[in-house]
This record gives sequence, structure tokens and C-alpha cells, in this order.
Amino acid sequence: MKSIRTLFSCILLLGTGPGFSQNTLPVPLNIQKAVNKGSRTLNGLPGNKYWQNSADYSIQVSFNPSNRLVRGTELVLYFNNSPDTLRNLVFKLYPNVYQKGAIRATPVKPLDLIDGVTLSNLMIEQVKHSIREIPEGTDLRIPISNLLPGHTLRVALEFSYTLNKTSHNRTGAVDSSSFFIAYFFPRIAVYDDIDGWNNNPYIGSQEFYNDFCHFSVAISVPDNYMVWATGELKNNEEVLSQKYIKRIKEAEVSNSVVKIIDSSEQATRDITLHHPVNIWKFEADHVTDFVFATSDHYCWNACSLEVDRDSKRRTRVDVAFNPLHKDYYPVIDFARGTVDLMSYHLPKWPFPYPHETVFDGLDQMEYPMMVNDNPLESRPDAITLTIHEIFHTMFPFYMGINETKYGWMDEGWATISEWLLSPMIDSSVIDDYGMESYNSYAGKELDLPITTLSTELTETSLYLNSYPKPALGYLFVKDMLGDSVFLKSLHYYISHWNGKHPGPLDFFYSMNQGSGKNMNWFWKRWFYDEGYPDLAFGKVTKSGTTGQVEVLSVGTKPVPVDLTIFFEDHTTRLIHRDISCWEAGNRQILISFPIENKISKLKLGGLYVPDVNKNDNEYTWPQN
Repeated sequence: MKSIRTLFSCILLLGTGPGFSQNTLPVPLNIQKAVNKGSRTLNGLPGNKYWQNSADYSIQVSFNPSNRLVRGTELVLYFNNSPDTLRNLVFKLYPNVYQKGAIRATPVKPLDLIDGVTLSNLMIEQVKHSIREIPEGTDLRIPISNLLPGHTLRVALEFSYTLNKTSHNRTGAVDSSSFFIAYFFPRIAVYDDIDGWNNNPYIGSQEFYNDFCHFSVAISVPDNYMVWATGELKNNEEVLSQKYIKRIKEAEVSNSVVKIIDSSEQATRDITLHHPVNIWKFEADHVTDFVFATSDHYCWNACSLEVDRDSKRRTRVDVAFNPLHKDYYPVIDFARGTVDLMSYHLPKWPFPYPHETVFDGLDQMEYPMMVNDNPLESRPDAITLTIHEIFHTMFPFYMGINETKYGWMDEGWATISEWLLSPMIDSSVIDDYGMESYNSYAGKELDLPITTLSTELTETSLYLNSYPKPALGYLFVKDMLGDSVFLKSLHYYISHWNGKHPGPLDFFYSMNQGSGKNMNWFWKRWFYDEGYPDLAFGKVTKSGTTGQVEVLSVGTKPVPVDLTIFFEDHTTRLIHRDISCWEAGNRQILISFPIENKISKLKLGGLYVPDVNKNDNEYTWPQN
């Protein structure tokens, strides 16, 4: 099938459809307040008074695989860069989603219920602070003496809890001696210019929102346990045998896969240095989270690639996996391919971190420099999952998105990435993740506007608004602008908002500015308005050797028009119109085409063109 764009004409009929504003998008009062104060703008740029808080975390944590006890000490230097005097600190205790009695959206088996995170020896500015409130759930608010703008607060504490054995939700035991340990340390919540303190509790469904911080973390595990983590290992000479250190160094400069730990070497027990406890020290700067994983029987494959041709900077790609999971062996190729495609194709931005580790776990979840991916027997599923989770490196981590409120601002990008990048890794893979669900639910009561806060959504509504619907919105804009202008616009957004906390309006107006095109008509209709996509055939006429098709937009959601002409000799021709053909608010367009062969039928639709009623998408050509 070939796509022909230049031989046909498209005539817009203005019709009787409603007009759509070209100039403004809705501005909630809390965001307008930030605009008035100068921290935000409505032109796509951070305000000249933009600010965000940050912290330095120094953490010493020990993990005991036999009883799954996580225990640690923490020193936090918290920087109040806001113009406000803070009279409270809000801590996020994410493991408390497993606390007895906690409100949660995901089920927890009885054996995984815990009493919650135990906090002790809390010191604020070297003054011992009693914890009067026992948190029920993941938020703990502690009164403090006034923390003035521009000042720093020193907080020290001890913490402990028992890691979940089952009920694996983004963290927990993988098998008897493999564990993925995320959200383990008490952290100070985000205080931002939109909402103040982030008071949205974690209930297991919506995801996370954290500040950009520096982490210095020392992880203690028993002998023979390997550790993979966010950040860079700073003391490999103190924990690893020389043979394996050499292999890591080789992988850091090699395009080929290096088997750092082979399955045959696990039994030798010579990988780590033999101490009762090994302390692994990691450093990570300007990241929103820190996680680690550990196992005493995993293999480790690694390689690296140049992600920035100007600086020659390389990123090491690691895959740590159970050797019994044969489907995991090619994941190193999928992971390396993803980092390469991200750097040079989409978003065509140098991969921002020194390493990316895929850990063979029980989930499908992303973290800075790490992903926790379950094994999958299907090669296409393994490819799409690897791409999806690694792509999150850019959204939300490099961009600092508030996933808790705006799940679509990161999951939508991860979804379009698997649609577009999967065939580049394996041309046989055709991914339509989420399309069936959207076609089934579009326009129904569960189908709410994308900009509905994720905190107000559950299950199907959350899924639709986080994954397929925003991905389609991004894809349609890419199609309308063309690859060059689309990437220019996306880079405008990334360059101004990486390392910050962009919101929806920041994204929409950045894309407008970067492209030089006011796309508010589309942002409003696709992201803000209710409605559904539904194209249908209107009148179909023939005049001599010219055919003319009227395409109706029965629904109010603008989607591309893919008109396929089927000829009796079994050839086809595709006529494509991007979403701009609906920009004027018209409800129908005319497509004219030369009739160069006998036609059998016409069909509307394509893989990424949603339509709630496909019964009116086919037209049988009259045979006379």
C-alpha cells in the first residue's frame, strides 16, 4: 500500500458545527495565582520568578533478605527556595500503603499488612522532635519552627519497615533471594507554586511526584548479594572482585554485550568480596527518586552506546535477570535499542543519565535509571514493555512531571513511544496498546476529559486518560506538524522545562511557541472537552474520471482521515488528511480523487484512528 498526498485535493466545508476558540485555554484559579505571582506564564516559559525546592539526602540503609527488614538512618538538608515561610514539613511514607487500615486502591494480602513505617530519633536542627501523630496512610505532617525563604533545614531520623513478600505493587520480594526495593526512605513532599504541599496520599494507583534532589546512599546487604541502583556505584573496589570490575569497565566502552555475570558463575560465590555485610555506595544528582534491587543469583549483561555525538558521552545499559527466564536474554538488545532510538529518533534528545538498568522483577514500573519489568514469553510484549518503561526516563523523570495529578503527561508519551519505536527494533511488531479500550469506551460515562486530575479517576477512566487518549493527541500533532517541526516544538518544551515541574498549560503553550502555530483549538477539543471520535461516509459521487467522497465528523473529537481505496485488481491507495482539516470547526470535508482503475470499495480508518462506530466506515462502490 502506498500513501499518495499530492494527487488529491481536500475541500473544507464549513458546515454548521460549533466554532472553537483559537486564543485561550482554561486556566484554573490556582494556576492563575502562580501566573500572577510570576512563577508561571501563559507563553510556555517558566516565569521569571519560577522556583522549586530541593534537598540533599544522605542515607544509610540495610536490608536483611531473611526477614525482609529495611532499616536505615537519614540526614536531609532541605532547601526552601520558595517565597513562603514554611511552618510544617510533610513527609511521604510510601511503604504505608501496606499499613493495616490504610486506604488503598490496590488489594494487599493479609501476610503483607504491616504496622507502617517506624520513625525514631527525629532531629530537626539538632533538636529532638517527638512524633505525636501516628500516620494512617502515606502522609505525615510535622510542625516546625518557621523555615524562612532562602533558608535550609537539617533533618535527621531513623526508619524501619518490613518489605512486602507478595502483593507486589512496584516494590517487594521477587523470589526468595531477589528483591526490588523502592520508595523505602521517608522523603519530604513537594512544596510547589501551584498547590503548596503535595497532600495527595499514595493509595497504590496514581503515581508519584518528587523534587529533584541529590542522593548519597550506602546500602548494606549480606555477602554474595549484588546491588543495582539509581546513580553510580562509587566503591566497586570495596564490594566486587577484580574480574567483575574489569568487565564493568569493558562494558562502559563496548557496543557489544558483555556478560558481567554468567549463569555458570553464580555457584562460584566469588563475585562479591567476602565480608559478612557488603556496603554498596551510590551517588545520584538531580534526580527525583532513588531505588535499589538486590539478588544473590541473577545474571548481569551490559553494554554501552554513544548517546551524544557532540560530547561523545556514553550510557551503560544493564540487564539483571534470573537465568531461568530464557525470554530475558534478548532484553539487553531491546534496552540498548531503546536508549539509542530515544537519543537519535524520539525525542531525539541525548539520553540524560550515565546508566539504565532493567531488573527482572514482578512489575512494569519505571524509576530514575532503573525499571522493574516482569518476564514475558512474547517477544513483541517484551519489546514494547522495555521501550515503554525506559522511555519514562524523559517523562516524568527528566521533566519532573507531577504524575499524581497529570498521569497523561508521562504515560501518554510512554505509550506513543512503544507505538512508534517498537517496529524500529523489530519490524514485525505492530503495537496498538490501548486502542481497543478507547474504541470501546469513547463517549461513554467513564470517558472523561483528559485534563481531569488523575486523583479524581479510577480504573478504566484513569487508564484511558493516562495511556491511549493522550498518546493519540501527541501522535495527531506530530502528524499535523511533520517530524521536523514536531521535534523542534518538543525540544522547546524539554529545553525550558527539564529539571523543573511543568504542568499542562506549560506543555501546551511550549508546543505552540516551539512550532510557531496556535494549536489551542486542538488542545481544547482533544484534552479539555468531552466528546468522542466518529467518522462516517456522507455522499459519494462520481463525475467522469473523478470520484468525490464526503467524510463526516459525526463525533466532536478531531481525528485524522485515512481513506483507503480498494481496487478490483487487489491494489490499494491511501489518502490521508491530518487533523488540521477540522481546524475551522467544520463537520465534513470533501476528498476528490482521480479514478484510474476499477474500484471495489472505500474504507475509512487506520490503526491509530479511533472510531466508536465502524459500521459506517465502509462504502461499496457501485458496479455499473
